[in-house]
Amino acid sequence: MLKAAEDLISLPIEMNDKVADTKFRLVHIASQRVRQLSAGSPPMVMSKSIKDSTIALEEAVAGCFKIVVGEEAIKAKEEFRKKEERAKLEEQLSAKEEEIRKELSAYLSESQEEEGGEESPGEEPAAEEAEEETESEETEAAEE
Repeated sequence: MLKAAEDLISLPIEMNDKVADTKFRLVHIASQRVRQLSAGSPPMVMSKSIKDSTIALEEAVAGCFKIVVGEEAIKAKEEFRKKEERAKLEEQLSAKEEEIRKELSAYLSESQEEEGGEESPGEEPAAEEAEEETESEETEAAEE
């Protein structure tokens, strides 16, 4: 594959109608693929080259991906944009869900602490009132 990379760089590219109809389109395709490779996409061909641009050209010449033009390209681009928007929305929703879970878990832990034996200042008078009611009931029962 090293020989192919050297040929791509040093020699003029021989066009293949299966790959692209013009050199301009080939360069445009390779530039789009370079962006993907730079973003972390794995290469589709084994190459000894470390440059994303050379790897992208090798992939294009090898025919590793389908090239669409015209109406097909417009439809594919629209579908891709919609897919990206859905992914962003799902990511935002999952982040909001996580935030809500954290808030609820903090609320639940506070309520469990209150129920778990730790008396809050508002609970003491209620306990005293309950004791007074039982004493008054006992007194009434004793008087009868």
